[in-house]
Amino acid sequence: MSNSYLSKKQLIIIAFMLIAVLFRLVPHLPNFTPVTSIALFGGLYFSNKTLAYVAPLFIMVLSDLFLGFHSISIVVYAAFLFVSFIGTQSKKPSVFAILLSSLSFFVITNFGVWLISYPKSWVGLVECYTLAIPFFRNSLLGDFFYAGLMVYGFNFVQKRYLQLS
Repeated sequence: MSNSYLSKKQLIIIAFMLIAVLFRLVPHLPNFTPVTSIALFGGLYFSNKTLAYVAPLFIMVLSDLFLGFHSISIVVYAAFLFVSFIGTQSKKPSVFAILLSSLSFFVITNFGVWLISYPKSWVGLVECYTLAIPFFRNSLLGDFFYAGLMVYGFNFVQKRYLQLS
C-alpha cells in the first residue's frame, strides 16, 4: 500500500462522515440520525487510530456548532468515543457491532440524562430509561440504516475507485 492510497482512503472516509452528518442537520424523525454510525464507521475504517477517534468527534462538534450544545453534550461525546472504540475493536462491520454501538450509546447517554434531570433514585433511573425507549427504537433503526448505507457505499467506492478487493 502506498501513502497516496492511505491519503485517498482517509479522505474518502472523512467525506462519507461529512456527508452523513448533513443528515443530522435536516429535518428527521426524533433520533433517526447517523450519529452512532459515524463513530462506528470511523472506528472500523481508519487504520490510523487517532483519526478513528478525532475525526468523528470533530465532525460531531462541527454539527453541534449549528445545532447548539446542551448540558448533556459531554456525555454524548463520551458515548461517541466509546462507539469509536467498538469500531476499532471490531474486525469488520457486523450486525453485532451496530447493535452493541446503539445499545452502548443508549445506556451511556440516558445515564447522563438521569444524572442531570431525574431524581437520584432507582425510581428516577427506571423512569429515565423507560421514557427513553421510544427514542431508542428510532436510534436503532437510524443506526442500522446509516451504518448500512455508509459501509456498503464505502465498499463500493473502495472497490471501484481505490481498486481494492
